[in-house]
Amino acid sequence: MQAVAETILKALVSNPEALVITRSDEGDRTRILVQVDPSDVGKVIGKQGRTIQAIRTVLKAAAAKRQEQVTLDLVTD
Repeated sequence: MQAVAETILKALVSNPEALVITRSDEGDRTRILVQVDPSDVGKVIGKQGRTIQAIRTVLKAAAAKRQEQVTLDLVTD
């Protein structure tokens, strides 16, 4: 799932070298934490959160095929 998220996000952001994706397994759920350049945060979130929600939907559909659960969180520091 991390590779799927990375492929989508690299195509979306202006600074792909600043993209940091961290994966952590929490029981039966995989959590993917995404950190992007501050100038790309708006692109990842999209209008009213539509872009990030679409990415989450794609990841959940891919995970469902493998009978897994995944969550995607955007980290803004």
